[in-house]
Amino acid sequence: MNRREGGRRPAAKVDRLPDTTPATGLSSVEAARRLALHGPNEIPAEPRTPVWRRVLQQLRDPLILVLLVAAALTIGTGDLSDAAVILFVIIVNTVVGVVQEVRAEQAVMALSAMSAPAARVVRDGEERSVAAAEVVPGDVVLVAEGDIVPADADVLAAALLLADESSLTGESVPVEKVPGCDEALGAVSAGTVIVRGHGRVVVTATGADSALGRIASLMGGAPGLTPLQHRLVRFGRTLAAVTVALCAVVLALGLVRGQPVELMIVAAISLAVAAVPESLPAVVTLALALGARRMADRHAIVRRLPAVETLGSVTVIATDKTGTLTEGRMAAEQLWTSLGEASVVGAGYEPEGRVIRDGEAVTASDAPDLTALLSVAMLCNDAALEPPSPHFPEWSALGDPTEAALLVAGARLGLDRVALDSELPRLEEIPFDSARKRMTTVHRRPDGGVRIACKGAPESVLRPQILADRPETVDLATAQAEALARRGYRVLAVASADHDGRAQPPPTWESGLSLLGLVGILDPPRSASEPTITACKRAGIVPVLITGDHPLTARAVAGRLSIATRDDEVATGDRIRTGTAGDLTDVRVYARTTPEQKLDIVQAWRGAGHVVAMTGDGVNDGPALRQADIGVAMGRRGTEVARQAADLVLADDNPATIVAAVEEGRRVYANVRRFLLYGLAGGTAEILVMLLGPFLGMPLPLLPAQILWINLLTHGLPGVALGAEPVDPDTMRHPPRPPEESVLGAGLWPRILFMGAFVATVTLVVGVWARETGRPWQSMMFLVLGATQLGVALGSRARPGTLANPFLLVAVGVALSLQAAGVYLPPLRDLLGTEPLPLTDLAIACVLSGLGHVVMRLQARLRPERPPRAGLPASQGH
Repeated sequence: MNRREGGRRPAAKVDRLPDTTPATGLSSVEAARRLALHGPNEIPAEPRTPVWRRVLQQLRDPLILVLLVAAALTIGTGDLSDAAVILFVIIVNTVVGVVQEVRAEQAVMALSAMSAPAARVVRDGEERSVAAAEVVPGDVVLVAEGDIVPADADVLAAALLLADESSLTGESVPVEKVPGCDEALGAVSAGTVIVRGHGRVVVTATGADSALGRIASLMGGAPGLTPLQHRLVRFGRTLAAVTVALCAVVLALGLVRGQPVELMIVAAISLAVAAVPESLPAVVTLALALGARRMADRHAIVRRLPAVETLGSVTVIATDKTGTLTEGRMAAEQLWTSLGEASVVGAGYEPEGRVIRDGEAVTASDAPDLTALLSVAMLCNDAALEPPSPHFPEWSALGDPTEAALLVAGARLGLDRVALDSELPRLEEIPFDSARKRMTTVHRRPDGGVRIACKGAPESVLRPQILADRPETVDLATAQAEALARRGYRVLAVASADHDGRAQPPPTWESGLSLLGLVGILDPPRSASEPTITACKRAGIVPVLITGDHPLTARAVAGRLSIATRDDEVATGDRIRTGTAGDLTDVRVYARTTPEQKLDIVQAWRGAGHVVAMTGDGVNDGPALRQADIGVAMGRRGTEVARQAADLVLADDNPATIVAAVEEGRRVYANVRRFLLYGLAGGTAEILVMLLGPFLGMPLPLLPAQILWINLLTHGLPGVALGAEPVDPDTMRHPPRPPEESVLGAGLWPRILFMGAFVATVTLVVGVWARETGRPWQSMMFLVLGATQLGVALGSRARPGTLANPFLLVAVGVALSLQAAGVYLPPLRDLLGTEPLPLTDLAIACVLSGLGHVVMRLQARLRPERPPRAGLPASQGH
């Protein structure tokens, strides 16, 4: 068996003499010395971020910085009440973000269960159990079925030793370990699992020097800004420049008209505060927190709050195969005999299931050929199936997963393993080894004769020296085995022979056998994988498969899940290393990849302008999970390295949750844009009123306190409530937004200007009319400007006419009441400089606020927000 390069670097050989021998191991004194020299056998943990640093990270957000400046300006003008409101928004935003990160970190720590808690070592000539962290280079370690290997080691002695290295290499087939072979077959790596046999190994590398530690070292570097953060940075810079320019214009116009300098400075500062949507950080945080809570309800732990929105911007999902798209187990799916084919269906290692032939379920009595095939496969077998228990709620396998798959197939045909072993007890065996590639057992028949049972690789069994079948039968089986292999199956050939007694010596047991058939075995895709891939493609997201497994297996799984066609090219790690794989973004399937090459693939897609999500569960996935824009790790089967590198952890290992996360991310982004449309339209209206009012005979259309009051009410509760709007039902039918698109792109700027101009026009018309008719025109403008903006908020709902997001309805009602209170309550009148209005004038203001709602809805119908263009960077349309 050839293993891909790069899975394990040669470790420095440890001088085992005279300090250690295979029989006596290290002395306790020498072990203590080496522990002090090399340190504990632990992967250096990522240092926990202190709370104060988390707070600073929250405060470095560009919009928070804008708010801090606005708060400083309001304090400078003596407006302590508005400064207190702005600071309250900053505090709430910071607290929510820090609490979410801490809670997610605690949840991930609760999932940590990868490291071997203890190891059996030979010290001072005696076997003893020590903590895995105390294992040192040169230690002789005993490993057996079910053990997690505590450190990198060379195999000294082995008996049918088989290791599951999928977490480290991505290969779904366990690897046989043989003493004295090359490094791939003669060594074991930290974090891998012994699935069969037992052995004695000598440790060559521990902790950070182990294969597991070296992969973990690739994950350095702090995560960069998310797509939304990039967009908000650009938006903040543009908004700051425009706001400063407009405020300078207002200040200059006021001074030219002879207004007091102090009054115009305060007015300019007030206008600056009005133009900045100070509720945006609270809106973003609320939307992200709600998304994180919804994800937690779906068994997904958000480790970093911005990750929710990042998923909504994803254009490429790069996914691992083993344990992520597949079940991480082996299943016998295809059966072939000279009488025809059959398929085995069922879930997991559960014996319940069916065998289908010609579209109908068959049993042992219906198909003697299949009964003979699977009976021999169950007899020539050392695995066992474990029923559910309180600690393991599902059926599980003990021993070689391939042999366990044969037991499951037999059980689904209706065969009883216990009855078979009782009827045909095992007498002798020739165990499997990598040179022979087959296993043979001898069983006593009830009549006193013996039955030879043999299974192995087709090239090992389908040979004239083994079989007594006619050449054309062997040729037909060989062609069928090749066809199954091209479909990604691991193929086993099964043969048997009956003899009258034990007169035949062992060398003749593996000759003169009759071929019973072939079994195609594969790590099957999860039931949720195909709908997940389909949903991603419908949403315009490119799925790609990256695995350390064989190219044929990778191609087969990709074909079954519609990630790629069977004719699509597969880029292998060797071609990537030599630079002959071409443009990595033109490929959809990558096989035999090392952790470094997974990193290169993710970087290639990101370099092409894509937002990349990487999903995985193994140690070998950790660097790519960290490098991707969003890393998604499996929680149950996933390794600790993968979980710590990820932004999102799927506690139930269900890939379908990724689709829900993408939908949540898109909802967050849509609500941010919804708020920006509403908030910036209001700010635009206020600026236009202050700029145009003087030309219509109103020297100072609104007082600074009135602008701040309107801004507080409209951008406060109603603005934050917009962040809780439900998802649009069609959101997953559109492609993701291009990464380079502005947060105000896709036609949002024209809508903002139109609504701002409409609200300003209504306000100015009311002001002119009130002034001409002798009414308190400034109070009328104050009331209409605020009420009309609240009407726009109601018109911004994602699902108008429903009770979805009742918080928004309540928030608008409260804000409208407070706006009216600013005209009628004496303390507020004194603070704001307003005058009470007749009820008829109040009715006019309410009707005009309704116009804001109507026009907003008409605009949404006539100029709906266009879907993002389908032309994403690179080859989206593959």
